[in-house]
Amino acid sequence: MKYFKIPFLLIWRLWFYVLMFSTILIMMPLLLVLTSNEKYYPTFWKTIRAWSFLLVYGMGFRLKIERDERIEKDKSYLFIANHASMIDPWIMIILSKNPIVFIGKKELVKIPVFGFFYKKVVIMVDRGSDKSRKRVYKMAKEKLKNGTSVGIFPEGLVPEEEIVLAPFKNGAFSLAIEHKIPIVPQVYYDSKRFFSWNIYKGGPGVIRIKQGRFIETGHKEISDRKELRRQAYDMIYHELSNDKRYMDDTNKKF
Repeated sequence: MKYFKIPFLLIWRLWFYVLMFSTILIMMPLLLVLTSNEKYYPTFWKTIRAWSFLLVYGMGFRLKIERDERIEKDKSYLFIANHASMIDPWIMIILSKNPIVFIGKKELVKIPVFGFFYKKVVIMVDRGSDKSRKRVYKMAKEKLKNGTSVGIFPEGLVPEEEIVLAPFKNGAFSLAIEHKIPIVPQVYYDSKRFFSWNIYKGGPGVIRIKQGRFIETGHKEISDRKELRRQAYDMIYHELSNDKRYMDDTNKKF
């Protein structure tokens, strides 16, 4: 039965790229204007947020969101989440009305059309370069000074599907401490099951999300960043490892 579904899964996956690229082309004149000057970023964010709703819901996903705490308008935060799917960044965008700038992989610049706008609005990092990481840190600090939040997937990669949660990097937590901004941990329980990098699995469904209690950094020093990283990691790991559906999918072989 599962092999009978494969052609439909491939068509459904192809629809994601059709939907993404066709809407980028339609929006291109507006995007060119909104990315021409940083003062337009709040309007750009609203546009991208509407686009994210279109992509996520256009793929047949529905979001079931549990919030232990809500963000305040016009306040800076550090948003972090587990990373298991290409749909994850769009989910993070949907969850915040406040503008976020992402720290992302430079490899995505190579994607036609998408990459052109990606490099204009994302702080790109080459994780194999110390110089690149220092540049990213400096650019992120400038964004935070302007009241924008930062979004990052601290695993630094999309881990293999049998891994519950890969180790976190330190950089995001240093930023949060230096600027005394709350860390907003988000848990995506179902994106791995419905839209992982395995093209032979998945499908439309309800993606459950939990926005946990914020981790305050006002009393922290840079020397506390490892402890802060451990606290954030343990919170997300605990949620994932205690979710039966997530663990069933993590332990399942196609």
